[in-house]
Amino acid sequence: MIDVRDISKTFHLGIEGTRNVLSRVTFTVPKGCLYGLIGPGAAGKSVLLKLITGLMKPDRGSIVVDGSDMTAANELEIQELRKKFGFLFQNNALFDHMTVYDNVAFPLRRLYAPPEEETHARVIERLRCVSLPGFEDRLPPGLSGGQKKRVGVARATITQAPYVLYDEPAAGLDPVTSQKIFDLLRAEQRASNATVIMVSSDLDRLLTVTDRVGMLYRGELIFDGSTEEARTTSEPRVKQFVHGLTEGPL
Repeated sequence: MIDVRDISKTFHLGIEGTRNVLSRVTFTVPKGCLYGLIGPGAAGKSVLLKLITGLMKPDRGSIVVDGSDMTAANELEIQELRKKFGFLFQNNALFDHMTVYDNVAFPLRRLYAPPEEETHARVIERLRCVSLPGFEDRLPPGLSGGQKKRVGVARATITQAPYVLYDEPAAGLDPVTSQKIFDLLRAEQRASNATVIMVSSDLDRLLTVTDRVGMLYRGELIFDGSTEEARTTSEPRVKQFVHGLTEGPL
């Protein structure tokens, strides 16, 4: 379970002053839940993911993962807590000079350094699961956008972490490829029973796979409920955003 309580974050911009990115955000992601985090651009979604993994520190509040407070942990404790997370970055963050095999193996080698036979078996299994068998020796610049996303998914899940965070997993993809990626992520989540938080602007497809949804608006969490509640809510800002209405308060 991920328990986010009263989280606030302000960026100091020098002579430009400050910008409140998140303001007293509170929600819980139950174990085994696929949680969709939505909202307009610059609402604080990606920042929240970085706070949850300890890549940033909040100004106030707590983020408790399996009973351990990420915000109160020291650097060594944060490193141990991060082992519980897989992360797919918005831009894939693949190493262009590394083969697909080495990209996927990277977190496994870095965190656990298992025998190479085990690493090989797990990389091959991950690539099979994301429908990329035989791609081991390819380099990222030679892959399509959808193939890069699949490599990113394989890398994010190879350590079998109980928590996985996806930041815009279908950004820049055509609708058919986008739906395939979301279906893949849902299948992966169900197979592993991982607890997942997924940020995406592709609401039509995101809402086909989520269990619960939270919406950030100007740094505040204005909605937290089931996917069905997100579709049927009368909250005007959520209703406008979810249904793509052109008239409303946003």
